[in-house]
Amino acid sequence: MMFHMQGVHLLTDPVLTDRVLHLRRRNFTAQRWLISQPPPDLILLSHLHLDHWHLPSLRRLPCDIPLIAPKGTGRWLRRILCRPVIELSPGEEYGIKGITIRATYAAHGGNLPVIGLAQGYLLKGESVVYFPGDTAVFPQMAELAKEGIDLALIPIWGWGPTLGTGHLDPRAAAEAVALLKPRHVIPIHWASFRPLGPIWEKFTYLRIPGPKFIYYTRQLAPGTQVHLLDPGESFHIPARC
Repeated sequence: MMFHMQGVHLLTDPVLTDRVLHLRRRNFTAQRWLISQPPPDLILLSHLHLDHWHLPSLRRLPCDIPLIAPKGTGRWLRRILCRPVIELSPGEEYGIKGITIRATYAAHGGNLPVIGLAQGYLLKGESVVYFPGDTAVFPQMAELAKEGIDLALIPIWGWGPTLGTGHLDPRAAAEAVALLKPRHVIPIHWASFRPLGPIWEKFTYLRIPGPKFIYYTRQLAPGTQVHLLDPGESFHIPARC
């Protein structure tokens, strides 16, 4: 996912291939998308689970592009990547060309050192954008609402038919939106990958989460406008009235 803000290009959790281990990308070609985008100025890494931290994709990007990652991961990342690593803890900020990037808490990860570290990011410029990475609902989302979020990117499922802890399903994602109170929301992290084999296309989890999220958001957060995008599609934040 790429954010374009005031001429700054921010790439999040890049997975720039069409296959990751036993998962295959659906209805989209990552290489074609990458060619159509400007070079990123900065990479934001939310956590080190394999569907967000994809080493072959990071190695495809120029080595002079800095990477922001959770504090505690830098020493390990610098051993295997040829790029600058900037470590942030939730609440800490980094600025680039008029954009402020604040690391935010995420209820995800686990007890494993390094791999268990996870966070989201609040991007502030002419617009305010919230990218949570992977997370469950947490009470501090109500505090983030005070920032006046223009756009939130909210995960609503995963790559398989079931979800583990630290993730959002459509109902929980709508509860998160009710706390965050963004003007606009785009559901993400669903129906992009499936396990190998055409039989998986018959499973409803590849089709149902998006419409369910719209239904629950209309009930719980009617002031937020939902935008259901196709893979590779762009969205421009409308100006405030």
